[in-house]
Amino acid sequence: MPPIYLHYLNALDVEALALTDDEILTAVERGLVAQGRREAVIEPRMHLIPDPAIHGHFNVLRGALRAPINLAGVKVISDYVDNYKQGLPSEVGLLLLMDPGNGVPMAIIDGSHLTDMRTGAVTAIGAKYLARKGARVLGHVGARGTAYWNVRLLDHLFDLAEIRIHSRRRESREAFAARLTRDLGKTVTVTEDWRSCVEGADIVVEASRLPEPAPLLKTEWIKKGAFVVPYGTMSAVELSLTDIMSKVVVDDWGQCKSGRFGALRAHVDGGKLSEATLHAEMGAVVAGLKPGREQDDETILFWHRGLSLSDIALGHAMLEKAKRLGIGHRLRYA
Repeated sequence: MPPIYLHYLNALDVEALALTDDEILTAVERGLVAQGRREAVIEPRMHLIPDPAIHGHFNVLRGALRAPINLAGVKVISDYVDNYKQGLPSEVGLLLLMDPGNGVPMAIIDGSHLTDMRTGAVTAIGAKYLARKGARVLGHVGARGTAYWNVRLLDHLFDLAEIRIHSRRRESREAFAARLTRDLGKTVTVTEDWRSCVEGADIVVEASRLPEPAPLLKTEWIKKGAFVVPYGTMSAVELSLTDIMSKVVVDDWGQCKSGRFGALRAHVDGGKLSEATLHAEMGAVVAGLKPGREQDDETILFWHRGLSLSDIALGHAMLEKAKRLGIGHRLRYA
């Protein structure tokens, strides 16, 4: 057997790649198009809960993209709400990329930065197709790693006039606002409560970290024509939220319809959201197979739980750039 080597990109390597906003968006949109065209294989995520007494679990995501990317991938990413007490990010993990033709491992990539970037990209791409073109006001709840890329990439696409943020801990929201102000070069408003953050906003993103479900985002605060993205692990929305929606879009119905977590889990379990009431999967919209926003007064919800295909597509882009720039480590497998 000839020697087998794989490429390893740790967190410092991923930072050194300095992916641009457009590089991230292009890679993730490419994965969504492949999903919409059925040029991919995706399996619903699985959860590993080592100890129910701890607010944390592992997500296991699996999928494959056909040529020209031609990669299979498995990502294991943690979701530990209280990690901030240890000075750790809540989401830590790795992506393994493999050759789908022979099963040989090809790369291992830091999953933390990748997850943050791809999640923000999916939120922003959702807004590109589902938000009003003139959307200028963002209300964002949550300050975890993915939150930064939500705001940064939304601002990249919409040049937001007003950015409001809120999170449970004062220190986290103030640090988040300071980072955004520095990087975006514009004022970011820190709010003291959910209502003042999201009421009347054109785009509402709920990325909270709750230990258990709680209806903190009130349906009455959502203005007509808004674009709403709730994706907390534990639901923070009211059951009535879907009642005001003109369209509900998900990233993948296969993983949204089952499992124990997710912003609209109660809506699915109670029959308020089903394959019959669902407008489309995001991949079908991006691929042009289903319409996105058609009228300014449509109120649209996009629920994304996180796609393995987005991980693989962005991982592929990282790997290709790393090879061009000579970044990363060559590890011998066999």
